[in-house]
Amino acid sequence: MNENIQKVISALTESESGKKQMEVWDWYQGVGLYGLYLYYSQTKDEKVYNYLTTWFDKQIEKNAIRWNVNSLSPLLTLTYLYEISGKEEYLKLCERGVKYVTEELIRTEEGGFQHVTIDSNNDVQLWGDTLYMGALFMARMAIIKDNDSYMQESIRQFLVHIKYLSDTESGLFYHGYNFIGKHHFAKAHWGRCNAWIIASIVDMLNISGDRLPECIRMYLIGTLETHAAALKKYQDDKGMWHTLVDDVEGSYAEASATSGIAYGMLKAAKLGILPEEYKECALKALPAINGLINEEGFCDEVSAGTCLYYDLDEYRKIRLGHEPYGQSLALLFFLEAENL
Repeated sequence: MNENIQKVISALTESESGKKQMEVWDWYQGVGLYGLYLYYSQTKDEKVYNYLTTWFDKQIEKNAIRWNVNSLSPLLTLTYLYEISGKEEYLKLCERGVKYVTEELIRTEEGGFQHVTIDSNNDVQLWGDTLYMGALFMARMAIIKDNDSYMQESIRQFLVHIKYLSDTESGLFYHGYNFIGKHHFAKAHWGRCNAWIIASIVDMLNISGDRLPECIRMYLIGTLETHAAALKKYQDDKGMWHTLVDDVEGSYAEASATSGIAYGMLKAAKLGILPEEYKECALKALPAINGLINEEGFCDEVSAGTCLYYDLDEYRKIRLGHEPYGQSLALLFFLEAENL
């Protein structure tokens, strides 16, 4: 097994820095938890399972969730822990998340999830991040509750976000869209946004299985094929993707975008959704990401949390460091590469 898998997990769950980063309930932590769950699902490592259940038990006891799109992210992992543990409090919290989505979450035109965050309503804005943070959770709840309306809601989010965020000229995705003024802000093909989208589409296809109408499955696969082909063109010589995907010379290589894109490509190729050439493309990134795991086990060169900007230079200035979602996306990639 790639020794960096254990290093990444230990840094996230045992180091003082990792513990501090994981203290609150938000999307940073939610993506990290999902990576840990997928590791547990493959290895049945009880230590990781106990970490996950203890984390959620403490958060439930604190009862301090501030509901927004990003706070849905940890619930994706909780749906799986509910199935394993049967704990009713886990199901109740997931149902509270569904109530927020269906009754309280502000919508854009055409019913999109407005990307409400912990510190901003982001009025009538669609962000590419939303699919991973909220739409996958709704698909999972459709399965757990055998409720097709939840699946239809998840599908609607994919359709609306793809409609408004896709750049049909390049095949890439814009970071966000504003219904006020009908624009894409800086028209940024932001790296991690493109990672969220390719990973979301692959995971949606995998999670939903035969619950997806065939026409929707074909639509998502077609979108994935176009997106993957566009991304493949911009992979640099070291196997990395950059924080502005189509600005390889002018923006820095970024680890979370690279890991998420490679994860999506590799998983899709393994599932037979994308051709074999994308497995090779994804694996070209593996030495680079392995080389970014530092002695403490943190994945370096991960861009900080990023809002929408009107100037591409603002994306180029985002600080680099290590973050829970960087750990998780690297872990997702490593786990897919481990099981070829």
